Amino acid sequence: MKREKKPNILIIITHDTGRHLGCYGSGVDTPNLNKLAEEGVIFTNFFCTAPQCSPSRASLLTGRYPHNNGLIGLTHRGFRLNANELLLPNLLAQAGYSTYLFGFQHESPNPYSLGYQKIFKAKSNSCLDVTPLVIDFLENNKLKKPFFMMIGFSETHRPFPQYEGPVDNIEGFPYLPDVEDVRRDIASLNILVRRVDEKIGEILRSLDEADLRDDTLVVFTTDHGVAFPGAKATLFDPGIEISMIMRGPGGFEGGRKIEALLSNLDFAPTILDLCGIPIPTEMQGKSILPIIRGEAKRLHRQIFVEQTYHAAYDPIRGVRTDRYKYIRSFEKRPFWFPPNVDGGLSKEVARRFGYFNKPRPPEMLFDLESDPIERNNLVNDPEYTDILKRMRLLLEDWMRRTSDPLLKGYVPPHPNARVTPPDSYTP
Repeated sequence: MKREKKPNILIIITHDTGRHLGCYGSGVDTPNLNKLAEEGVIFTNFFCTAPQCSPSRASLLTGRYPHNNGLIGLTHRGFRLNANELLLPNLLAQAGYSTYLFGFQHESPNPYSLGYQKIFKAKSNSCLDVTPLVIDFLENNKLKKPFFMMIGFSETHRPFPQYEGPVDNIEGFPYLPDVEDVRRDIASLNILVRRVDEKIGEILRSLDEADLRDDTLVVFTTDHGVAFPGAKATLFDPGIEISMIMRGPGGFEGGRKIEALLSNLDFAPTILDLCGIPIPTEMQGKSILPIIRGEAKRLHRQIFVEQTYHAAYDPIRGVRTDRYKYIRSFEKRPFWFPPNVDGGLSKEVARRFGYFNKPRPPEMLFDLESDPIERNNLVNDPEYTDILKRMRLLLEDWMRRTSDPLLKGYVPPHPNARVTPPDSYTP
């Protein structure tokens, strides 16, 4: 049954945050996002299509895989969406929505081409500068039409502020060595996470004061995992896991926790469905409203993930079920690939511990139930032969069904795109 009144949609998207929030169990204080989760719906098994900025964000807006929507690398390095891609802001604008962008986007050099009718630029894309523009707009505009508002923060992208305090009480990441430099790096990340949380609190209070809360679906998400070795720009879970919290009309309330396996491909179809707008057949994701309404427990038996270009060429594809993960690398690369790892204390730790010298196996299979940090490669374990065959077939079938160009071999970069040599240490 369609809602008579179309909801407003307000999305806050951060950079490189993964699920590093208090409401996801991380050791960082995020009271405002915790409250949003307690009042709305928190998704605990939400993943991106690609562990990198532009391709992931393009999937969020198109409901399509990067190798299908064309954005297989980073826009600031010259990669581009296909012409005439159907994009969520455009579709909403055509349906009568007012569409606004505040701050950061990474899907096109021309944000108006994405369907935003008005763009608000601050002196930087930090939440410190973007948030006052949002609050001023909410306080001083009588919004008659339903609106779609995308608020992009540059946080929590590196470089981080320098943390000078003690690190004994800082929680490390289980996939990284538990040493002082890594903890100090995480403490520096925490500074930005807390800053974002504070500014989100200000936006939510402003929304309440403008009497827009009941009619507005508030979404908090991020593009991919944290900017640490073994996370961003890898297909390990710390690279593809994302936060997704929604609060508002349509059943997104009550402090519910949804554990179904989902992809950010599902985001655009969900918003369109909620707004009573037909979902284009080109979209490869599915609306999650049947789960929200209790009509289904899951949408997917497996999700697919990919990367082609980040700073350097690293073509990898993967399939993840609730229990297993299969990753295939199509070029010889080290376990963690230096030009695709952002600089910082943790990168130097990874170098010292030899992660950049260790070769990455061409195939990896992990049992996530017994090995959540994905270190025990089961490809050669005879007990997992049948599972390996099944996961291989799932990936190969998906690549064929979606006409993945990688099936034909090397995927060239877009014309004039800037690509870092694979033997480089820095991006």
